[in-house]
Amino acid sequence: MSTSILKNMCPHVSSGDGPVVTPEVSSEPSSAVGRGLVLAYGLLAYLAFFVTILYAIGFVANWLVPKSIDTGGGTVPAIAIPINASLLLLFAVQHTIMARPAFKRWWTMFCPPSIERSTFVFAASACLGLLFWQWRAMPEIVWEVQHPAGRLALNALMLLGFAIVFAASFMVSHWDLFGLRQTWARFRARRYEPIGFRVVGLYRLVRHPLMLGFLIAFWATPTMTQGHLLFSALVTGYIFVGLWFEERTLIGELGEHYRQYKRHVPSVVPLLRRS
Repeated sequence: MSTSILKNMCPHVSSGDGPVVTPEVSSEPSSAVGRGLVLAYGLLAYLAFFVTILYAIGFVANWLVPKSIDTGGGTVPAIAIPINASLLLLFAVQHTIMARPAFKRWWTMFCPPSIERSTFVFAASACLGLLFWQWRAMPEIVWEVQHPAGRLALNALMLLGFAIVFAASFMVSHWDLFGLRQTWARFRARRYEPIGFRVVGLYRLVRHPLMLGFLIAFWATPTMTQGHLLFSALVTGYIFVGLWFEERTLIGELGEHYRQYKRHVPSVVPLLRRS
C-alpha cells in the first residue's frame, strides 16, 4: 500500500515510498547470469504483489478466499483487537522504515540498488500475508445494508476503489512502484532513470489517488463487522499519518513546486480547486 507515486516522478526525491536511483556501483551484478537473476527476482517480487493484492480483495470483500476478514474462526475482542492491531502495526512499521531515505542509504550498501524496491515489495507482501493468515475475525455486525440493490451498489463501489488504485499506479509509474523497471534496466545493463515529475489523470484531481482508492475499497461494504471496522479505522489512521509525514518530506525536497501543486489539488477527497 504505497502512500504516493509522486516521489517516483522526481529525479531528486528518494524519500518515502519512491525507488532509489540505481547508480553504477560495484554491488550491481554485471554478468549476464547476475543480471538475469536480478530480473527474475523482480518478476518474483511482482508476482508476490499481484497474488497478495488479489487475495486482499477477496479478504476485504469475503469473496473466494479460504480465510477472510470475517471468517476463519473468531475470538473475544479483548484478544482479537491487540492481535489484529499488532499485525497492522507490523505492516505499518515495515512500510515506514523501509521507505525512509536513511534506511535506503544503509540498505543499498549491502543490497544492489536495482533490487531495493523489489525487496521492499517482497517484505510488504510477506507482512500482508501474515496478516491474512493470523487475522482474528470479529464477525459481530455493526451495521448492514440488506436491500439487494444497496448491497450491489456498495460491492460495486468497493471494486471501483480497487480499480482506482490500479489505474492511479499505471497513470504514472506502476512498473517503478513495484520494482520491475529497476530490475529491467539492470538486466539490459542500462542506468536506471527516474520518470520525472508530472501530474496526469487522477493526480489532477487529488494528490494521492491510490489512497483515495484504498479508502473507498475498505469502507464500502454492505456488512460492516467489528473486525472490518477495526481494520478500516486503523488503516485510515495510518494512511493520514503517513501522508502528513510524506508531504513534509516532499515540500522539503521539491519546495515551491510541490507547494503550488498542494495549493491547487486536494490531498485525498476530490473538491473544487481554487483558481
